[in-house]
Amino acid sequence: MPGHQHASRPSRSRGWLTISVILLLVAGVAIGLLTTRSTATKSRTSSKKHSTPAPSRTTTSSVGPGGSSSPTPVGSATSTSTAGLLAGKVVAIDPGHNGGNFGDPSFINSPIWNGRATETCDTTGTETDGGYTEAQFNFNVAQYLAADLEAKGAKVVMTRTTNDGVGPCVTQRAAIGNAAGANAAVSIHADGGPTSGSGFAVLEPVASGPNDSVVTPSQSLGTDVRSAFLAQNVEPISDYDGIDGIQPRDDLAGLNLTTVPKVLVECANMRNTSDAALIVTDSWQRSVAQALTTAITKFLMVG
Repeated sequence: MPGHQHASRPSRSRGWLTISVILLLVAGVAIGLLTTRSTATKSRTSSKKHSTPAPSRTTTSSVGPGGSSSPTPVGSATSTSTAGLLAGKVVAIDPGHNGGNFGDPSFINSPIWNGRATETCDTTGTETDGGYTEAQFNFNVAQYLAADLEAKGAKVVMTRTTNDGVGPCVTQRAAIGNAAGANAAVSIHADGGPTSGSGFAVLEPVASGPNDSVVTPSQSLGTDVRSAFLAQNVEPISDYDGIDGIQPRDDLAGLNLTTVPKVLVECANMRNTSDAALIVTDSWQRSVAQALTTAITKFLMVG
């Protein structure tokens, strides 16, 4: 037995050696796997940190009539090369009607003098078959237009700053632009014409006394608006209102009482199915604002 015990010791030592080698190999493999996983994780983290998110335009919104939203544009699509181009210029923007007009008929139906005859203080405006209101459309475009003009350095005066109020009357809208001494003024609308008709029309003032000195420059502004709408493929010329996209009007207080160059733009026909499909989209509203920005900028720079 002593001889047997002596013979077994080298065998037991070799066994422990084998086990130790195996454990070292397993530990090495484990360390390698952990190192590889750590490197991959760092690579993914680094990739996330250095990826560039898609650009977006931030807006805030409030719900208006018909469940539609009122964007408040932050920033502008205007090129930085045009920043300050309109410094010192004042532009009056009149988003026609108001979202609360539906709820106060006694106020908006009160009579006012438009410079030639009596008309109502304001109206509710029209809407699409789906219930999207003209007041909302007008307000959205006005906000985009204001942002673009301000990015160019212009001072913007709005006749209303929300879409949940009532009025103001059309006489007061004219007075706001006049009091500001605006270099240009635009009243934004969408028409409620025949369902078979489509297109835009620019309404221009006719000499009515207070506006006599600004009829000619208003016509120039109107021509610039028409050219911009066509050049930027915003909307075809109206096939039912005006001639070649221009319609002189002597029955609107906003045009009769203005003492600054001013036009009223019927951007499209809300009662026409094809026009209505465009009117409710944010992208088309922005395109209208961009065309108006182009027209106003040209008018103010060239005259």
